[in-house]
Amino acid sequence: MGQTSDLFRHSLDRMNASSELLKELRIDRKAPPPPPRPGLWIGVGVAALAVLLLALAGWWLFGRPDPVEVRTETVVAIGSTTGTSAASVLDATGYVVARRMATVSAKVTGKVREVLIEEGQQVEAGEVLATLDPVDAAAQRELAEAQLAAARSAVAGVEAQLREAESQARRLGALVEQQLVSKAQYEQAVAARDALRAQLATTRRNAGVAADQLEIARLGVDHTIVRAPFAGVVIAKAAQPGEIVSPLSAGGGFTRTGIGTIVDMDSLEVEVDVGEQYIGRVKPGMPVQATLNAYPDWKIPAHVIAIVPAADRGKATVKVRIALDERDERIVPEMGVAVSFLEKPPEQEQAAAPRGVRAPARAIAERDGRDVAFVLAGDGEEVELREVEVGRALGGNGQQVLSGLSAGEEVVLDPPASLADGSRVVVSQ
Repeated sequence: MGQTSDLFRHSLDRMNASSELLKELRIDRKAPPPPPRPGLWIGVGVAALAVLLLALAGWWLFGRPDPVEVRTETVVAIGSTTGTSAASVLDATGYVVARRMATVSAKVTGKVREVLIEEGQQVEAGEVLATLDPVDAAAQRELAEAQLAAARSAVAGVEAQLREAESQARRLGALVEQQLVSKAQYEQAVAARDALRAQLATTRRNAGVAADQLEIARLGVDHTIVRAPFAGVVIAKAAQPGEIVSPLSAGGGFTRTGIGTIVDMDSLEVEVDVGEQYIGRVKPGMPVQATLNAYPDWKIPAHVIAIVPAADRGKATVKVRIALDERDERIVPEMGVAVSFLEKPPEQEQAAAPRGVRAPARAIAERDGRDVAFVLAGDGEEVELREVEVGRALGGNGQQVLSGLSAGEEVVLDPPASLADGSRVVVSQ
């Protein structure tokens, strides 16, 4: 009986253990899901960011509109250089020229021994620029000196003979009065004296000729020294030691004709060609504003010197000479320059300060009934729309702008209808 109870309890324990094991294997559908892994969300975020960047790059490369090709011009202040509100009546272009410019050469043909100049060097009038080999000229001078010495010796000899002949004639004259010698002897002595006098005059003239020849020989030596004809600046060095130079270009292409070129910088002026149909607007003495192409922000005051009374039938233009009222080392010959011929304002307007800026009339456009201009912004690849207040029309296709623009800004000429604020542009040259 006791053994049967033990078997029953053992069986009951095994059944309880099996029941617990089945409970552990049962799926609990009400339990919360396991937490997601962090690495999965990071990967999804990186992938989404990469897709967004690729989309932006594609839009930047292929979705943006192409830049518009435009031309621009600089806005300038009105009357910034003249101090008045004078407006331009005519615009023209020309070049800086020198009224005094010379290519210096030797007066004789010879071999260059030394060149003492370099480009950009300031020289004074009479300063030595170069020297030629003086061997031939020095030999001519020595020969002339010897000839002069010989002529002077001949003069001294004739003078001694003449003194003796004059003494002889005086003695014979006294003896003739005493009838101690014949008159024929006396007359012979007088003739000899007169012949020596004539010979002395000839030798003296020969000595004078020899002295003149010596001066010419000395000038020949001096001609081997090349000097500056006036004060100025050397702009070209044309010869080197050992080369042959000649004012007549003897020897063809192997002979140079000059040592260097000198420009008097105080003689610089501007020459412009004005069309025949506009020359009536130009008057001698009228004020001019000159702008060098190399320095577009530098406005140089000037005035008209003269209108050359001759026309070029080929170009239908008349040349006008303009004097620069400012001297500066930045102004050099052959520079391109733009000039504006200015009208003289009325006396009552001269005291008033100029208002606004001068902009090209072609830069003013109309958008939604407003006057606007497009200004290059940032790095010059985009434009900014500006509303402007325009004033009166100025000469030379200019327009007074009272507000909205500042001097020095670049505005778009003839803006197309498609151009808008922030549009991409490329400036054509």
